[in-house]
Amino acid sequence: MFEIERYTLAKKDVWDQFVRQSKNGTFLFLRDYMDYHSDRFADHSLMAWHKGRPYAVLPANIDSDTLHSHQGLTYGGWLMGRQATVEGMCSIFKQMGDIARQSGIRQMTYKAIPWIYHSCPAEEDLYALHHVCSARITSRHASSTIDLRSRIPFTESRKSGLRKAMARNLAIEDGGQERLEDFWKILENNLSIRHHVSPVHTLDEMRLLTSRFPDNIRLFVVTENGKALGGTLLYLTDRVVHTQYISATEEGKACGALDYLFNELISRDWSPATYFDFGRSTIGDGSELNNSLLFQKEGFGARAICYDVYSCVF
Repeated sequence: MFEIERYTLAKKDVWDQFVRQSKNGTFLFLRDYMDYHSDRFADHSLMAWHKGRPYAVLPANIDSDTLHSHQGLTYGGWLMGRQATVEGMCSIFKQMGDIARQSGIRQMTYKAIPWIYHSCPAEEDLYALHHVCSARITSRHASSTIDLRSRIPFTESRKSGLRKAMARNLAIEDGGQERLEDFWKILENNLSIRHHVSPVHTLDEMRLLTSRFPDNIRLFVVTENGKALGGTLLYLTDRVVHTQYISATEEGKACGALDYLFNELISRDWSPATYFDFGRSTIGDGSELNNSLLFQKEGFGARAICYDVYSCVF
């Protein structure tokens, strides 16, 4: 039997320590990251205890009668300790359903953590979702990922861009806070023109997050004579190098600045990380492909993994 309770600020240190030791957690689940947008989401994170010790934690928020594994995060279901078992997680899901029904929560959406982020096998939650909650996949997104231990060569289109770039006087800067505003202007301009949207994070939010997690969030910018032509903001976890944002100016696109940048970044030793994840190239619920993005990412040798979202009724 497990004790399941709501997370409170008083449990912050316990939560963070557990996330760091879990088999499928990343820095995105530390409270200093999660809570930067606490004004947008009604937090309903859960902690499951067994014999007085945390067994699993669920970053979550609530909206009306629906519990969401946190909507402000790209992925994230139950984070589990190494002692977590299939039987244990089935018990937790059953108890969570009983508690939800008693408190008026009728349904749940659950964003599973892709396996590339696991430090060891950690899909006990997926078994329990199906067999205890009768959950079904309601959206599936394709993300493009490189196994850095077994790389696929660049396509000719990416090699062509690289040749153009190498004929220029380009440099790569580890940008930090100093180049963040330059990159954000490029990013905002591209998203506005192409998709009529803004970045998920504001510039001030990203400044805050990079100051809190300087070792995990790093900006790399391609410059020519000091002028920024493009770049990428990377999220670094133990297993995965993830491109949170990628953008370039028109001049940067024309001269192959991003081909130059990723040729360098993919070739680096990111140990202990073994995967380079370009992120999703799908729209809406994942059923529509952004083919131009896929063409670029697959040109670097990336291939698909899935980011799945499950839904169930309590």
